[in-house]
Parts: sequence; structure tokens; C-alpha cells
Amino acid sequence: MKELVLALDVLDSARALEVAKSTSDYVDRIKVNYPLVLSAGLGIIAELAKVKPVIADFKIADIPYTASLIAEIAFEAGSSSVIAHGFCGEDMLKEVVDVAEGYGGKVYAVTELSSPGGEEFMSPVALKIVEKAKRAGCHGLIAPSTRLKRLMLIRKAAGDEMEILCPGLGAQGGSTEAVKYADAIIVGRGIYAADDPGKAAERYRRLLEI
Repeated sequence: MKELVLALDVLDSARALEVAKSTSDYVDRIKVNYPLVLSAGLGIIAELAKVKPVIADFKIADIPYTASLIAEIAFEAGSSSVIAHGFCGEDMLKEVVDVAEGYGGKVYAVTELSSPGGEEFMSPVALKIVEKAKRAGCHGLIAPSTRLKRLMLIRKAAGDEMEILCPGLGAQGGSTEAVKYADAIIVGRGIYAADDPGKAAERYRRLLEI
């Protein structure tokens, strides 16, 4: 069954918990990024994890040793998954996967960003990143809903053994056709910035059932 992931990029812990609880009937996981963690503190991960499993979107991108420390902090804080940048290489991805295995967690590698800048340096090597992520043992990939043809190529390269999570629907104007090629869609502002986040989440949930 396809999943709906809430990208919770608000800056206030009370607001984050309010949105998480109001959408919990419709979302499967919650993704947190630096804006929320840096403003509310690392403890917000454990609080949100009481509502739904948390993906720590720290886009880990460093030498393997430092990357492993970041991953360990994220899992210790209560995350069930982490996101790492694939362009840093197979050795870094493998180090993060090794940490994740100790916590029963998952690692998702970014192939290319959903923003226009993702085409500049990442698109030309995205399919190589897929190969590296496979060899490193990553559980899945992050691929853009904003470039459907790119997503289709990434899906083909990934095969059925890797999950694909697609950001970019909603505020970034990603294609709803991405649902055909993704295992989960990631929606942020389209839900948390709505007048009624719960109803917005319900609409995106229905999209997955088409």
C-alpha cells in the first residue's frame, strides 16, 4: 500500500505536534528537517514519534565517520529512518546503513533534488547514485515528482526491491502521475500550510487510492 509522508517543516514544536495529531488518520510517517529540529530541539523527534514513525531528513552528506555519528544521533533521538545524500559516495552510504541496521532503521538516498537546482549537478549522476545506493544496502531512494521522466528512469533503475519516496507535490507543483512510480509521496506545505491540515491530508490520501 502506498504511503503519505508529512514533511513537517514548521518552526514551532507546539504547531508541529498540533499538525501531526490533526493529520494522523491520513499520514503514515512524518519527515522532519533541520528547520524544525534546530528551532524546537532534537527532542521533538521523540514527541512526534509518539504520533507516527519519524524520518530524519538530515540529508547526511559528509565523510563516512561523521555521517555515521549524525545517523546515530538521529536514531537515538527516536527516528525510524534517515535520509542521506547519494552523491557523497558508496562508502558513506554503507556507513550510514551499518548504523541503521543496529537500530532496525532504514536509509533513503537522495538521487536528485525536486527543485530546479537538482538538475544542475545531480540529474547527470542520479542513475549512478541508484547503483551505489543498491550496493550500499540502502532501503530506498528520494526521487522528484517534479520531473516525471526522471522519476520513471529512476524507478526503472531501482527495480522493485527499493522504495521510492517522492517529494515535490503541492507547493512545488509536482505531477500527481508520480503516484504511479512511487511507494510514497511526501507533502509539506500542501498540508501543514492549509487552513485545515487534516482535510488537506485526507485529499492527498485519496490521491493515493486512485
